[in-house]
Amino acid sequence: MPEPKAEKRKKGLLGQIKESLRVNLTAGILILVPLMATGYALYLLFKWVDKVLLFIPEPYRPESYLPFPVPGLGLIVVLMTVFLAGFLVRNLLGRKLVALGERIMSYIPFVSPLYKAVKQLLETIFHKDDDDKRVVLVEYPRKGVYALAFVTGVAVGEIQEKTKRKGVNLFVPTTPNPTSGFYLIVPEEELIYLDMSVEESFKVLMSGGIINPETKNVSGGKK
Repeated sequence: MPEPKAEKRKKGLLGQIKESLRVNLTAGILILVPLMATGYALYLLFKWVDKVLLFIPEPYRPESYLPFPVPGLGLIVVLMTVFLAGFLVRNLLGRKLVALGERIMSYIPFVSPLYKAVKQLLETIFHKDDDDKRVVLVEYPRKGVYALAFVTGVAVGEIQEKTKRKGVNLFVPTTPNPTSGFYLIVPEEELIYLDMSVEESFKVLMSGGIINPETKNVSGGKK
């Protein structure tokens, strides 16, 4: 027995309502959830960075002069401090002070190796004069699985003497925090060199692969 036209229209109307609800709810989730997640992440960042204000003597803290707390003020203080430190380091007096500080650090047990290792790692990652061919793919943690890594140098001394092939020092960062990771020594022929910059690779790592850089052709142009 054929279904009545009124029943068909009713089902069709209900289907349209359900489809409209599904589409609009999905669109709302795709818009609001990333915004809310980003806002919450910024809130946690500001809250954490604002703790640096505790290092300022209490009479000179901003809340002593302002009628209400200002979220993110700690971040502004950190950015200003980093900027001023960079500005001072770039002049002669600043370089001498840094050299003096590093000389003092070199005499402190356990602290000196840590300081030198962190400094060398950051200089290797953020140095821009040789940015090309420093981001590679390496089969890690097993064959057939690839990980992004940064070339930090070549193996020398006893490490190289004990191996039969030329070894390359790699830093394999973790996701979503690329400041931690693993140190590997890998034969050079097993590496796949990429054209992406260090900044582009950081976007990939911090987003868990959601954000990918634009591909480049052989001549260096972007597709």
